[in-house]
Parts: sequence; C-alpha cells; structure tokens
Amino acid sequence: MYKRKEEYSEKVTAKLKDNYLQILELAREDPNREGLRKTPQRAAKALQFFTQGYNMDARKILKSALFKEDYSEMVIVKDIELYSLCEHHILPFFGKAHIAYIPDGYVVGLSKIARVVDVFARRLQVQERLTHQILQAIDETLKPLGVAIVIEAAHMCMMMRGVQKQNSVTTTSAFTGEFKKQESRMEFLNLISSDLK
Repeated sequence: MYKRKEEYSEKVTAKLKDNYLQILELAREDPNREGLRKTPQRAAKALQFFTQGYNMDARKILKSALFKEDYSEMVIVKDIELYSLCEHHILPFFGKAHIAYIPDGYVVGLSKIARVVDVFARRLQVQERLTHQILQAIDETLKPLGVAIVIEAAHMCMMMRGVQKQNSVTTTSAFTGEFKKQESRMEFLNLISSDLK
C-alpha cells in the first residue's frame, strides 16, 4: 500500500547544512546574522523536500488505486500544478501538466495521476525528460489504449539569469497509442485549451 510521508535524514541534513553554511560564506554573507542563523538548516530540509521524488515509486502509486472498469473513452486531468528544479542551475521551473489516457479495462484514481507528476517533478530535472517519465510510468502501469501529456512551464534559469526573458513559457508534449492518431490528439489538445466550467 502506498503512503505519502515526509522524512528527513539527520545525516543528510547535517551534511547539507554544512554545505549551505559554506555557500553563504562564499556568497560574502554573514551566516551568524539574525536572518541567516537558521537558513542552512532550513535550506537542507527544503532541498530534501524538493528532491523527495527519488524516494518514491510512481508505478506503486498507480497500482495502489487501479480499478477494473468497462470505460474506453478519454480521461483527462488538466492543470496539474508542478514545481521542479532545473538540473543545470538548481533553479525552479514551474507550471502545469495536462494528462489524458484511454483506459483498456482499468481506470486509476485521479489523484494518483497528480501524484505521479510530483514523483518525477520532485527531482533534478529537465522538462523534456520529465514529460517522458510521467508518460512512460502511466503507459507501462495502466497499459491503456494511449496516453497524452502536455507540460507548460516557466523556467527561472531563463527568467532570472542568462537571457532574462520573464514571459517565456516552454511547452513539451508526448503521445502513445491512440494519441498518435491525429483525431485523438486534436480532441485532447482542444479539450485542454478550452474552458468547460
């Protein structure tokens, strides 16, 4: 049974704390001033939280809520918030994932799809790999007739440094099975771009 938990290794926390202390000193800051005294400890725990996906198994999460169901139409979960760290600069990128699958005998609890996004987003990532990892986990575990995913994200490494383009958004997509067909793909893309509320 899958259970979500937040744990911090004391050993890892201590090592990260020492490293963050050095980073503050190298950045010409005084780690003993009031606002920074607890920063190395907080940052050590934060990094472990941001990378907790390494300790999670997406396939176990999906298998924990698989239900036999005679339904073979598109299931879409859109606007799933995601937060990740770019592996090149360890700066955040954030946005939304839109995911669809066409069941072939089994459906999955909808919250598990969002949790799978977290599993892979909570790692050092590039958006292209993140897109494929989510797609593969759903495709291999549910064995549906097809899976579709689109991720739209803003990258702080482009916004804060480098080219400093604050309004740029990166979009990645991947498709399997029935979504390789133009008709299914267009239905998915139209549905995620429309407001059905």
